[in-house]
Amino acid sequence: QVQLAESGGGLVQAGSSLRLSCVPSERAFSVMGWFRQKPGKEREFVARIVFNTDDTYYADSVKGRFTISMDNAKNTLTLQMNNLKPEDTAEYSCAAGFYNDVTAAKYAFWGQGTQVTVSS
Repeated sequence: QVQLAESGGGLVQAGSSLRLSCVPSERAFSVMGWFRQKPGKEREFVARIVFNTDDTYYADSVKGRFTISMDNAKNTLTLQMNNLKPEDTAEYSCAAGFYNDVTAAKYAFWGQGTQVTVSS
C-alpha cells in the first residue's frame, strides 16, 4: 500500500508564501497532484504533474501563484504557494495515481492532509 507523507502547512498572512511537501513510500504511479478542501465544500483540484513528461497543469484560481514540482533525487513532491490569499485557506492533500486527470476519484492514493490558513 502506497503511503504519502505530507508536511508544510501552517498559518500565514495574505501575500506570504508556503511550501508543501509530499513524500511517497514508493513510486508505483505516473501522476501526482494536490487537492484542497474548504470547510463545507467538496474537494477541488489544485495542480498535477505527470512524471515521464514533467507536464504540469493548474486550476485557474492558483495559476501563476502556485508551482508543482517533483524532486526525483529527494523523491519529494512540492507545492510552492506564493502570494497566498484568504480564499486559499483549506486542507491540502497530495494524491497519486495512474491517470492524467483533475478528478479526485481518479487518484488511487492520498496523503492525510495538511491545513493551510491564510489570514487577511
